[in-house]
Amino acid sequence: MLSSVVAVSLCATLSAVNASASQDDDWSRDFYWGVASSGYQSEGNAPDSNWKRFVDRSAGKDGVDEYRDSVDFRHRYADDIRLAAGLGVNTYRFGVEWARVEPSPGRWDETELAFYDDVFRQVRAAGMTPMITLNHWVYPGWALDQGGWAETRTADAWLEFSRKIVQRYAGQDVLWVTFNEPLIFLRNEQKVGALDATRYFAAQSNVVQAHRRAYDLIHELDPTSKVTSNQAYITGVNGMADWFFLDQVKDKLDFIGIDYYYGLSIDNWTVFAAASDKFWDVKLQPEGIYYALRSYHNRFPRMPLYIVENGMATDNGKLRDADYTRGDHVRDTVYWLQRAKADGMNLIGYNYWSLTDNYEWGSYRARFGLYTVDALADPALTRRPTDAVPAYQDLVTAGGVPQGYRLNRGPGLCSLVDGLNSCLNPAKVDGPLTPLK
Repeated sequence: MLSSVVAVSLCATLSAVNASASQDDDWSRDFYWGVASSGYQSEGNAPDSNWKRFVDRSAGKDGVDEYRDSVDFRHRYADDIRLAAGLGVNTYRFGVEWARVEPSPGRWDETELAFYDDVFRQVRAAGMTPMITLNHWVYPGWALDQGGWAETRTADAWLEFSRKIVQRYAGQDVLWVTFNEPLIFLRNEQKVGALDATRYFAAQSNVVQAHRRAYDLIHELDPTSKVTSNQAYITGVNGMADWFFLDQVKDKLDFIGIDYYYGLSIDNWTVFAAASDKFWDVKLQPEGIYYALRSYHNRFPRMPLYIVENGMATDNGKLRDADYTRGDHVRDTVYWLQRAKADGMNLIGYNYWSLTDNYEWGSYRARFGLYTVDALADPALTRRPTDAVPAYQDLVTAGGVPQGYRLNRGPGLCSLVDGLNSCLNPAKVDGPLTPLK
């Protein structure tokens, strides 16, 4: 009897390992090179939502800008998709705004659904994989009126919205993102007055359960698709931050989605400027992306890893450093991605945030775009290429930087991105690189 139990257990273990191995190979791309955007941040013509209400009552106070029409992706999406395709990328991340397609409970706006249908069609026609985000921090005003994410009925309604969208695009190699940065989402819910501190843990529980249910729903409707929720990598304390979400959904992820922006080291503590949204004052340390990847690789050695967001903010488009441009930063970053791949990490994709400048949650001051847009001073909303456009084109074409590449910015002294582990076990800065192809 004992030997039978052991045999059954061993067979089950081997089946699980083999299933995991086949899942690792079941991808439509060898490597996903992408760009990213979100609905509210770029579309303009904003419908009633939690964020629209906050901006409408706050514009002109405490540095909050008028939203206006953002960069008007709603009417310029065809041109923006062409810009993305011109970079040579094979993946385009965008969001479907719940507030836009369901303006009142149970009433679907067919015109707005058709808008997203055409975005999807054009992304596919350009040869790019759609990565679709179902919650990028914005939801309908009527859902806010019923208590927002602290209420289970909001989670139930969001799942019906998700069903509607997944059914439209199932079977077409979509990469699905349920919640964008769940921990930061809930923090910002408090910022906009949509979540009382006393109900924080109720909202957290609802978001966790909504993701778990959405994962099962998506695989029911779109069995071959891949699902994640991208995590904001909280430098220095990420292990603790993951308790709020990732650790509670790790069995409901097909890949680990990571957003990495800011480093930390003994000689660089400027990351704290990001807490006050002064992203341009953070001294960039591209090597931190290696440690972020390594920390998840060590925890989930068989799980594919995808950098869903990474980029560089400037202050209203001003040059950050005389000797370090956006192009320099993206080259250095990709070097560290190739180093991670060479060191055995299962990295499958990288999205640059963002294709164009956009509304950075209250202000147009922080500029992240490969193409810069002056939303406040240029009525034409002209897309102007930064030096990162040809840099990124070259990286995508070549699969990264060449062997022997010399970093524009070397590593800091004793990285603390992954706590003491990144200091005590530093990454090597030489050796062969693995192309990302």
